[in-house]
Amino acid sequence: MRTKTNKQNKINVVTLGCSKNVYDSEVLMGQLKANNKNVVHEDENDEGNIVVINTCGFIGKAKEESVNTILHYAQKKENGLIDKVFVTGCLSERYKPDLEKEITNVDQYFGTSDLPNLLKVLEADYKHELIGERLTTTPKHYAYLKIAEGCDRPCSFCAIPIMRGGHKSKTIENLVTETEKLAEKGIQEIILIAQDLTYYGLDIYKKRALADLLKELVKIDGIKWIRLHYAFPTGFPMDVLEIMKNEPKICNYLDIPLQHINTDLLKSMRRGTTAEKTKDLIVMFRKILPEMAIRTTMIVGYPNETQEQFEQLKDFIQEMRFERLGCFTYSHEEDTHAYKLEDNVPEKIKEQRIAEIMEIQSQISFELNQEKIGKVFTCIFDRKEGSDFIGRTEFDSPDVDNEVIVDATKHYVPIGKFVKIKITDATDFDLYGEPVEL
Repeated sequence: MRTKTNKQNKINVVTLGCSKNVYDSEVLMGQLKANNKNVVHEDENDEGNIVVINTCGFIGKAKEESVNTILHYAQKKENGLIDKVFVTGCLSERYKPDLEKEITNVDQYFGTSDLPNLLKVLEADYKHELIGERLTTTPKHYAYLKIAEGCDRPCSFCAIPIMRGGHKSKTIENLVTETEKLAEKGIQEIILIAQDLTYYGLDIYKKRALADLLKELVKIDGIKWIRLHYAFPTGFPMDVLEIMKNEPKICNYLDIPLQHINTDLLKSMRRGTTAEKTKDLIVMFRKILPEMAIRTTMIVGYPNETQEQFEQLKDFIQEMRFERLGCFTYSHEEDTHAYKLEDNVPEKIKEQRIAEIMEIQSQISFELNQEKIGKVFTCIFDRKEGSDFIGRTEFDSPDVDNEVIVDATKHYVPIGKFVKIKITDATDFDLYGEPVEL
């Protein structure tokens, strides 16, 4: 019979998936810290005897990683290396009955809205007054700001509404308070996240209020960069572009997943737009803010995607020359609208298509980066890695975009500070430079 470890109670929070999960883990840890609990995030030494796994259930590969992580810690518990394992997040929300049946060595499973109950089993009280009190896990100079939970969009391929529920905006007042507390801690860059930024405010203010929120956030002392992630193209509030144009604190950067360009596929995906409207939107972005970096995401291998429709997507990407682009193969998800369709594009074809898209994007990125050589950009530096300092321009988000690399054997740049960097060389996804004396 397995015996309890001799370790003093320490809660190790393990986060999988997207930045929204990172945010949720930070809120959980902030609550635990306020209850005087010993809590760590992804402790490399695995010293925590209690493990909380915040799972992702978005697509097949993410689900597989979550299941493998649960099995890993369940086995550690079986071997007497840890005492308790709790699972929360999207996978647990969506598949709780199956998980309880298949992985029985987990102490308890919780959904995405079960924070008070999770805290209760961790012998902590949920403190409603802790607006903005988080234990941030990102570098000390930037943080994510989740402005809404859930999603009301009907996209056929997406299970997020099943796992996260409908769209619920936070109030502008609470978000300002949260950002002020982040600024007091030294945070200089905030990255606004939600399933859909552009829907913000419709539920509580009866209008799209992202622009109103931005007007308040730019007033906060200490915040120097505000970055926008995950904007939905249909119904995009154009007043946001005007604020981006006129407010230097708002980065010239927009993450706007388009998913495809073929009108028939967009209709099947239930995206509420057409090829013509999508192109017109991007052209308008370029006209109003020509210096803006646009990040988008595409899906290949959606049910019934023909070679001709795929070629249309390739042509669109080459025409629009997005600064940043990610691509996913379609994942057939239970209970989604598209699950009724036959997943009839072979996996091998899906992988070939994603490789072709990323080859095109690699060349576009290389050409755009070559144009940056000799120019000076304001960069913020996130870390030192080996003999290099690693930073970003305002056109790059952490973890997913280009990086600016400075040789630490020749130059010094302070971490978490803004530095003028002259670009001296460039590859497809990296820029190399040196600090400029001003």
